[in-house]
Amino acid sequence: MNAARSPLPRSLLRAARTRPLCAQSFAPRALTTSSAPRRASVAENVRVDHAEDIGNRSVAAMGRTTSGAALRIRKYPTFERLEDERLYRKQHLAGAYRVFASRGFDEGVAGHISVRDPILTDHFWLNPLSTHFSLIKVSDLILVNEAGEVVEGNEPINAAAFAIHSAIHKKRPDVHAACHAHSTYGKAFSAFGRELDMMTQDSLRFYKSHGVYKQFGGVVLASEEGDRIAEALGGGKAAILQNHGILTVGHTVDEAAFWFLSLDKTCHAQLLVDAAARGSGHEKKIIPDREASESYKQVGTPEKGWLAFQGYYDEILAKTGGDFLR
Repeated sequence: MNAARSPLPRSLLRAARTRPLCAQSFAPRALTTSSAPRRASVAENVRVDHAEDIGNRSVAAMGRTTSGAALRIRKYPTFERLEDERLYRKQHLAGAYRVFASRGFDEGVAGHISVRDPILTDHFWLNPLSTHFSLIKVSDLILVNEAGEVVEGNEPINAAAFAIHSAIHKKRPDVHAACHAHSTYGKAFSAFGRELDMMTQDSLRFYKSHGVYKQFGGVVLASEEGDRIAEALGGGKAAILQNHGILTVGHTVDEAAFWFLSLDKTCHAQLLVDAAARGSGHEKKIIPDREASESYKQVGTPEKGWLAFQGYYDEILAKTGGDFLR
């Protein structure tokens, strides 16, 4: 065979002249393995982030360089003046509305997010009734007192919002924010009037931290209805409102908003799994209490909720150019 006309590389042609091209020539070599057992780099039952400070450990963050320098995760800021914290809360409230709009949580004038004022602690900020979530700015927010009177702002508020949020803020002094919107999956799951199954890692954010309001009292316009919803919420971070939707709370508006995003997705996952189980005949696996309880400490803390929302806030800030901060 003429090497100049052959499609084979010269190296293969040289090999072909010195040894036959048989099946044995192309047999794969056996992989060699070490008989010494592999050992984990971290001692058994010791957290991999054991060298971190409490701030990092509270959100399962690792940040230590080879030189030993500590890289600390971002956290809720501290303020020298309450006026600065008020502005921060209002900015993140307006940002949360924009995030909700981007996720399709808007529906007419339904839905509302509140945040407690850090100066007038029996007052809270809400959205004006007729402004779309995607247009809300800091300057649009309405400050309301315990009587439902507008203290700052020029627009009316949602009466149902006041009934729900005022009851929650009174009953839960530890809660500084609450979110309720008519999201599709939250509404769909609420029709069952039941708690979530602990069957995914994300669902564990709500392990023994959500309740169910097992009745439908129509549009919430009575203060007594708001009180009953607050009672169903109890000391948890979320409530399923039967035939209505979902509600979440938090120490910060960031935390409450992330719990809402996660709860709606968890409702979606539950609906999918339940439908698939009926169709396939496979039984879903529930996470045991011991594992659920331990995992909750990693995924369900206020610090983790606040941190988890920061990516959404950064995204909406970049997309809008900070328009909502005005």
